[in-house]
Amino acid sequence: MTDDILQLEAVSMTWESADAAGRTVLDGVDLALARGEAVALVGRSGSGKSTLLHVAAGIAVPTGGRVRLAGHDLTGSDEEARTHLRRAHIGLVFQFFHLLSHLSVRENVAVPGWIAGDDRRRTRERADQLLDRVGLLDRGDDPVGRLSGGEMQRVALCRALLRGPALVLADEPTGSLDDRTGREVMDLLLSLTREEGGALLYVTHSRELAARADRMWRLVDGRLQAGDAA
Repeated sequence: MTDDILQLEAVSMTWESADAAGRTVLDGVDLALARGEAVALVGRSGSGKSTLLHVAAGIAVPTGGRVRLAGHDLTGSDEEARTHLRRAHIGLVFQFFHLLSHLSVRENVAVPGWIAGDDRRRTRERADQLLDRVGLLDRGDDPVGRLSGGEMQRVALCRALLRGPALVLADEPTGSLDDRTGREVMDLLLSLTREEGGALLYVTHSRELAARADRMWRLVDGRLQAGDAA
């Protein structure tokens, strides 16, 4: 029995292009992420970091290799099965929040529970618990448009953690924030994920924020290089 929540084995991804050979963005990537571990993923723009996250989430299917999530073979599953596995095990955080402007702060946090058909009262209680932990409980009824960028990203963190995912995938979660606010959001992301007992894989362009992880991986020419974040 492995403690790894995520395993990528010899994963490759080649995009079709005018060139008959295509463009390879991931080339034989091996990766294992244990429960409770925080790992930073760094690399130059266009190196395939976001593609790797999409493959890990089952949003994209690699052209080669295997992806296992919580013991399930994502690459051998159809789109519906991958969607169910993603909802059950993964929380997603994006650079630009992707909040729904017509919903309140609390409602935005609750969306994953509504989609999954969870009990509405328990979903609301869980949303309020998370909002309280990020200092936004008193803003629960406000439209998200009244929030600052840092506050919006806190709401997005709460939404990602609503259903207690075993794995959180974050793509440049501080990329649209100023340095101080970015550090505050990263503090919350790391502390909340660890408190919840989940694993975290996050993409960042900041070596300072990458150094906060337990480990750091770098993507270079589609290949993964491991090293200490510090």
